[in-house]
Amino acid sequence: MQQVKKISVVGLGKLGLCTAACFASKGFKVIGVDVDIDKINKINKALTPIIETDLAELLKKSIKNLKATSDYDEAILNSDVTFIVVATPSLADGSFSNEYLEKAVHKIAESLKKKKGYHVVVVTSTVMPQTTETVVKYVLEKVSGKKCGKDFGLAYNPEFIALGSVIHDFLNPDMLLIGEANKVDGDILEYIYKKTCDNNPYFARMSPVNAEITKISLNCYITTKITFANSLSQVCEKVKGADAYVISTALGMDSRIGSKYIRPGLGYGGPCFPRDNQAFACFARLMETQAKLAEKVDEVNRDQVTRVLDRINDSLANSKSKKSKKRIAVLGLSYKPNTPIIEDSQALNIAHMLVNEGYIVSVYDPQAMENARGVLGDAVGYAKNAQECVSGADLTVLAVPWQEFKKINFKKAGKDMIILDCWQFFSDKDGISLKSLGKG
Repeated sequence: MQQVKKISVVGLGKLGLCTAACFASKGFKVIGVDVDIDKINKINKALTPIIETDLAELLKKSIKNLKATSDYDEAILNSDVTFIVVATPSLADGSFSNEYLEKAVHKIAESLKKKKGYHVVVVTSTVMPQTTETVVKYVLEKVSGKKCGKDFGLAYNPEFIALGSVIHDFLNPDMLLIGEANKVDGDILEYIYKKTCDNNPYFARMSPVNAEITKISLNCYITTKITFANSLSQVCEKVKGADAYVISTALGMDSRIGSKYIRPGLGYGGPCFPRDNQAFACFARLMETQAKLAEKVDEVNRDQVTRVLDRINDSLANSKSKKSKKRIAVLGLSYKPNTPIIEDSQALNIAHMLVNEGYIVSVYDPQAMENARGVLGDAVGYAKNAQECVSGADLTVLAVPWQEFKKINFKKAGKDMIILDCWQFFSDKDGISLKSLGKG
């Protein structure tokens, strides 16, 4: 097996740049490829163009081993392995678009045509099952004129990371999924990760199509756990004295279930879970069958925003406030803490629906304010901090459990304020009417 020392990463977005920085921090020489010249210039100055926990520090630490460019030849001809981390947007039917992937693969193939020696191409982007063999391999062979397994290697190697903790997750994976076209390709990837990871992860090595199905089905199963917890929460709210958090904590202690992702709260969102769940259902339809569970999970998840809105309306209908137009504060707009991403954020959807209901809405998020402004416009008030957001509100919705919200002084904010805590984040406070999802 060849000793890999040089890596190229095509696509320097939220995952791609973190991937490149992690490899560079472990001693690999890394060349990153992107079409955004401004992003390239920032990276080459050790400045991060995106917000992600620990990325700025890692870039500064690893900059001697990392270079960004727009030149595919420079990247491919001066590396042993190429990771493709480009966007694969969802289409109307739930499947993933290959538009950016095919463009990247075509350019990689043109560079491979000029290269001597074995080079491994790794698809990290989430794709529909069968894409690696029927699309990527086909384009690489046709354009380069070379043969997979003889002149170049091919693998599907998606990551299981969460925005806000990408660096930590990348360096400490539970499992590394490798869909290898040939054993030597899997051996090369295993070598790279053993040098990179801070822990000792399990290597799941299989065919590319099995790895492709594993990727989307794993996320599909996680969304099922989340939705089960929220369904349990909804039932417990109808039972006096019931507490879904107490129950779900006990459920998670059973090794057959596990404690991760079985905590009641808002529905899942972000750039992965919703679309992977829909993609799994779409793939089933393409195979002329039906993933009924995945379809129902998606339906129930979408219902969570309406459920929260109903709780807000009921709470304010019984409130002491006599104001004709109620004021509501929404704490958190991103789809989860520690990220500015608002894609499929139920917190943002709640704020939007409250405006449509005629409430006066004030919002605050530590990182997502500018992104949210592009969606909510002038329909809401944008607070400078969390304390200002809740000041004078008739009801506060804790939509995203950012740790800094623990510092809010609700006694100063409003005497008769109701707090709807979607995550059982706050403890009971004297003089404050605290309501939690999942409690009867």
